[in-house]
Amino acid sequence: MDRPKDFEQFENLAEEQLPVPKNKLHDWTHFAGLYAAEHVAATEFVIGATFVALGAKTMDILLGLLIGNILAVLSWTFITSPIAVDTRLSLYTYLNKIAGDSMTKLYNWANVIIFTVISAAMVTVSATAVRFAFDIPAQLNWYPTNVWFILIVFVVGMVVVSIAIYGFNAVSEFSGICAPWLFVMFTSGALVLLPALSLDVLGKTLPNGWSDFISIGNQSIWTGINSEGESGIGLVEVIGFAWAANTITHFGLIDMALLRFAKKKIYGLATSTGMMFGHYVAWIAAGIMGAGAAVILGKSIVELDPGDVAYYALGWSGFVIVIVAGWTTAITNLYRAGLAAQAIFHNHSRKTTTLTVGLITVIVACFPFVFSQILPLLTYAGLLVVPVGGIVFAEHQIFPRIGYTRYWSSYRKLTFSTPAIAAWALGLLFGFGLNALNVMSFFYLFIPTWIFTILIYTFLASRYGAKDKYPEAQKEDEIRNENIERFQEQKAALEPKTVKDDSNFSKLLRSIAILALAITLILAGITMFNSMDENAYFANRENFYQYGFICTLIYFVTAYWALRRKKQKNTN
Repeated sequence: MDRPKDFEQFENLAEEQLPVPKNKLHDWTHFAGLYAAEHVAATEFVIGATFVALGAKTMDILLGLLIGNILAVLSWTFITSPIAVDTRLSLYTYLNKIAGDSMTKLYNWANVIIFTVISAAMVTVSATAVRFAFDIPAQLNWYPTNVWFILIVFVVGMVVVSIAIYGFNAVSEFSGICAPWLFVMFTSGALVLLPALSLDVLGKTLPNGWSDFISIGNQSIWTGINSEGESGIGLVEVIGFAWAANTITHFGLIDMALLRFAKKKIYGLATSTGMMFGHYVAWIAAGIMGAGAAVILGKSIVELDPGDVAYYALGWSGFVIVIVAGWTTAITNLYRAGLAAQAIFHNHSRKTTTLTVGLITVIVACFPFVFSQILPLLTYAGLLVVPVGGIVFAEHQIFPRIGYTRYWSSYRKLTFSTPAIAAWALGLLFGFGLNALNVMSFFYLFIPTWIFTILIYTFLASRYGAKDKYPEAQKEDEIRNENIERFQEQKAALEPKTVKDDSNFSKLLRSIAILALAITLILAGITMFNSMDENAYFANRENFYQYGFICTLIYFVTAYWALRRKKQKNTN
């Protein structure tokens, strides 16, 4: 099929530099699986312990996390998703059209560093579980002290890199397999260790009701007293923590990279799988598991690493959950880092940039201090990128409503946008200044910082040309967009059609996978509800460790087998 001359300019562009074509859009189930897997992750073990160390109370945790995570879902739905679906571009590419090449490169470098370090931290967590399984000494220094630990990091890390380089579909498929299992395992771990807590606090293995559960929480998990022996955080801080935990991706618009594949804007609600299962159920479950493991080991919860907690909650399945949970978060963030790097190095494919960044990630992961500093990194990274999210939100959503010209900087062919860079710098000064003055809770600083940056950018842009009209440039932009759509339609016509796998054998495999998850939950329930005394509890817990691990193996074998059959059918 001949290509019109108008299409020649698109032939050599990387796929990530163009809007996502219609034939590559996904329905809500893809995003439900993707977000569930990313946010039911190894960090949940750490954050579960963090709330204990911060001295939150049980009811504040139960209510505050619910409210905060609902606010996070709404942020993705009404801030990130509409811009992502309108543009079909990642933030890394879209920012270049708004702020010019200079700011975009600076911002993308910041994102490469941020997501490389986050990915490295998750690889380190996965390696920690393997280290525990092979009795390799704990890595307590900022540098590695064992050659075998370094080897494990490289093996674990290369799995992450090999999946991430294949792009969104590979990330989504891997997450789709892992998400249901991760949720089941976090829930099961809490059920298995709750009797140990009940035995320690109440002198019996089974809480009688809600009041007993609250008593266990107040006395053994979320006591209201922080690690320094003082009164801890309250409801408002818990809400803020949950809402602010992902500001980098929703207010900061980083998740345009994922949600640009959504068929509809409302699919932003699919992030609720990650927030409700991961940042609600899993955080609460991690607190219960951590406290239970601490009782068994006779240590404080803040002294335990994810491998300790997971093993005493889930047995050998615990090693698997720490590895897999680390992988799912590392893969998604490495995919983002690769996109940011590709936006800097236009002449290289995303696979090449992701591979390069991945190798650096693996090297960084060899240094255990990265994981120990992950929470401060996430907090400050969110405040760093929120002003940029404000700039893009102002240009995309506010400018057309107040009569300003969207993409005015691009139409003027500016490579350096003074309003954008100045607004970013002033936003950072404002946000970190509020933090230094301690005028409000750090968890809420992203809100005034975002609003301040929007106002500053709108004012400065009005002085530099946003109020002007550019009819000729706008017409050229419209023609280019039409040509891109025609180019992608022609390209899509040459691609094989997706075939639904409805074979009976594939249905059987999927049914076995679901049954394995159900049996795991039943075994966990038996451990909690059918342990009338201490001896029965220990016997049931050992049975769960053994048969739960068998169910884990069955689940992954059958789920992956079903996925491979589906892919083979589509390639034939």
